[in-house]
Amino acid sequence: MYRLKTEAHFDSAHFLTDYYGKCENLHGHRWRVVAYVCAEELQSSGTEKDMVMDFGVFKRKLRELADSLDHRFLVEEGSLAPSTIAALEGEGFELCMLPFRTTAENLAHYIFDELAHRGMPVCQVDVYETPNNCATYIKD
Repeated sequence: MYRLKTEAHFDSAHFLTDYYGKCENLHGHRWRVVAYVCAEELQSSGTEKDMVMDFGVFKRKLRELADSLDHRFLVEEGSLAPSTIAALEGEGFELCMLPFRTTAENLAHYIFDELAHRGMPVCQVDVYETPNNCATYIKD
């Protein structure tokens, strides 16, 4: 098995609904995303001969995804009143509405799925919310 690894970062705010601790309050992270693509065999022809894939393509796809989350308020759908969302957007805040609780675990799964949807042979995504705390999603 061959593996390539690249990483990207993004800064965003979030809060955890129905959580009883510090993280129920609005706070931010400098998220670190480490993604891996895997292949049983290397490419056999073309410009990617003897590669899993072009690192430039891999890096660009992950960074585009990270950029779409950068400097946004990550909001679980249904967690804020419509009037609150309207007020935040009215003040110019950029919200990223997500259909899940915005935990590191769910972000790792989301990023994995988004990379796969973009044609990446992704096999693992790690999301660090702090330098010491990481959630991993691996598809079996």
